[in-house]
Amino acid sequence: MNGIPLLPAVTVEFFGSALAILFSFIALRYAWFLVRLQPSNFIWGFLFYFCIAMAAFSLSRGVGHMVRIILVYTDQNTLWKQLSPLSGGFNTMLMISVAAVIIYYHKGLAAYKLLRQEAVKLFDANTQLASSAKQLQELNTHLEEMVEVRTHNLSESEKKFRNFFENSKDIIFFCDKNGYFTNINSSGIKLLGLTQPPESVNFHDLFAHKNDLETYLNGLHTDGFISDLEIECRGNNEGPKFILLTANAIYDLDGQFVAYEGIGKDMTRLRTMTEQLINQEKMASVGQMAAGVAHEINTPLGIILGYTQLMMDDFEPDSETHNSLLVMERQTKACRRIVADLLKFSRQAHSAKTVIDLNTIIGEVLAVTEHTLNINRIDIIRHFGAGLPQIVGDAEKLHQVFINLFNNAQFAMENGGKIIVTTGKINNELHIIVQDTGTGIPDEIKNKIFDPFFTTKDVGKGTGLGLSVTYGIIKNHGGRISVESPVTDPLSNETVQGTAFHIWLPVNSTPNDENREQH
Repeated sequence: MNGIPLLPAVTVEFFGSALAILFSFIALRYAWFLVRLQPSNFIWGFLFYFCIAMAAFSLSRGVGHMVRIILVYTDQNTLWKQLSPLSGGFNTMLMISVAAVIIYYHKGLAAYKLLRQEAVKLFDANTQLASSAKQLQELNTHLEEMVEVRTHNLSESEKKFRNFFENSKDIIFFCDKNGYFTNINSSGIKLLGLTQPPESVNFHDLFAHKNDLETYLNGLHTDGFISDLEIECRGNNEGPKFILLTANAIYDLDGQFVAYEGIGKDMTRLRTMTEQLINQEKMASVGQMAAGVAHEINTPLGIILGYTQLMMDDFEPDSETHNSLLVMERQTKACRRIVADLLKFSRQAHSAKTVIDLNTIIGEVLAVTEHTLNINRIDIIRHFGAGLPQIVGDAEKLHQVFINLFNNAQFAMENGGKIIVTTGKINNELHIIVQDTGTGIPDEIKNKIFDPFFTTKDVGKGTGLGLSVTYGIIKNHGGRISVESPVTDPLSNETVQGTAFHIWLPVNSTPNDENREQH
């Protein structure tokens, strides 16, 4: 039987083995290039070792096949039988190596992934560290410039606050929790009349009324602020000050009250103007009523007085009827004096203003009243300013002003005392002070003493028109009048008992039509 020719198969096997060896080494070469390109790449490392194993296996198996073909075709079968077990064992060992590389790939890949994650984290950390280092380097490079800019901005902000703090006409202050000033602007020092370091002054001591202080502190501790609280403060020699106060509490990080800050607006002038307007309105209304009443009752009083005096001629001087008529005459004259006061208060009397010397006017009044005052153990102390300019005024009415003030001072000093009369010039005004050492005026009636018909005297001892008439006369002369009680001694700055009336009259060189009132 003819067999199938084996030459083609043997040829293919021979050259196939040679090609397998060639291709395995080509693959190994490319794997080597990849490993050199990325040494840390796990895939390329595995592929490189796999190609080594495959190249060794291909070399062993291909050489074995090629040697077998050569020995068989050269009739050296015996030699091949001797080499065949060695070739097979060597091929098996290399196959196991390839299998081992493949089997341990998965575990190696897991380890690679874990290492890769750690490497990524480390890379990110290095990246962040590099970025932080770069920022730190930039910060260090521009630190001086940034500090300079921040310092400039802070300086500008502090300058704006300082300008506002110093130039504000309102009081701006800071106090600790006990009320002692830690800082206050110049307007506050001037308004409150602080003569000692502000740090030694307690703001709470400047409150004139205890109720205002309690309201102020309760608002700060309860609500943390106080808004638009009008208080009266003990001011400088110019008298009390009325302040519209707004303040905020300051707390530390633990929420504890440690200090407060506030702004106060001086309301003294507005309050004074308001009171003056109210008084003027009241006096205008009462003056119109007084004028009407005076005119209505003046004529009947004149008739009653005339008939009383005529009837007195018809009776003996010592008779009971004559004495009764004397009482009627006396009481009728008292009514006429009241009418005269009403007419003066309503400014319906004739006013003739001339150039007068104020010290002379006061001296003329004292010449008439001093003897009576001395009898009542009241001493007169004169502090007349020398060389005072003359003023334009009504001498008769100004006489009435000082008579009223001296009479009121005498009434307040039943057990004796002193009346101190001071005159001087301040700016373009004459300043007159009539001060007594009497019982003083309670705070609750200070704002009523210039009201018409208000009096603290017993019935029959006063009509309540004396100070109202005085107020009207001073206003008619373009001046102003105020009361101070108790009195602050300008020399010792101490508070003493008594009352002081302050009068300011404008200085005018010659009378003119505007200074005259003709009725």
